Amino acid sequence: MRPYAAILSARFRMLLQYRAAAAAGLSTQFFWGLIRMMIFQAFYENATGELPMSGSQVTSYVWLGQAFLMLIPFRADRELIQMIRTGNVAYEMLRPVDLYWFWYARAIADRVAPTLLRSVPLLIVATLAGWIHWPAPPTLAAFATLMAGAVLLGAAIWVLMSITMFWTIAGDGLSGLLAGAMFLLSGMIVPLPLFPDWAQPVLNALPFRGLCDVPYRLFAGNIPLADLAGLLAHQLAWVTALVLFSRWLLSHAARRLVVQGG
Repeated sequence: MRPYAAILSARFRMLLQYRAAAAAGLSTQFFWGLIRMMIFQAFYENATGELPMSGSQVTSYVWLGQAFLMLIPFRADRELIQMIRTGNVAYEMLRPVDLYWFWYARAIADRVAPTLLRSVPLLIVATLAGWIHWPAPPTLAAFATLMAGAVLLGAAIWVLMSITMFWTIAGDGLSGLLAGAMFLLSGMIVPLPLFPDWAQPVLNALPFRGLCDVPYRLFAGNIPLADLAGLLAHQLAWVTALVLFSRWLLSHAARRLVVQGG
């Protein structure tokens, strides 16, 4: 475990240095948060039927989404893509560690460090403005547990996206398609309860709801605390399935990999 903890720590500390980029991203996320909040407020003011979430729940949901946006694996690891394209990935394969877990530790750092830099100021502003209403400590602890599961799930998806680059010349198209699917199916654009009833079984079965919809709705009070065990089991089951599939895919890619160059 020591090599993986070392790469996690080193990568984490390196990413915390990019404060200017975090500040620029923070302003963008705040701007889009205001726009999304106003869109949902207009929707709720003109809605005629009964809705599955209250307006205050959706507002909290929106700002949690903006605060933890960087946990969503919306693109493959650019450095790994460059290594695969140039053949430098061969050096990665020579490391005396399990390559998958090495990349997985790196993925966790790449998701958590930027999120910490951006989430704290956003949560403070949203709380002072009255847009986020914090739940009781038991619900807050359950939310933290589900967010930890979301980190593990996002890292597993991110590594899988990076491994698929072994079969493509340019990974931008695939990354774009997966990012669009994740933003839509995770609830990042629209909370999943607002989707049609016929889509709910599919949305509930897919792994993406564990990235943001489930923890945010529990925080907002739309999901009861009693459902925590089932929700966490759903996250961890998908993490296990994605890790096993990714490890198989990586071993298959390593056997077929041809590194060209002098």
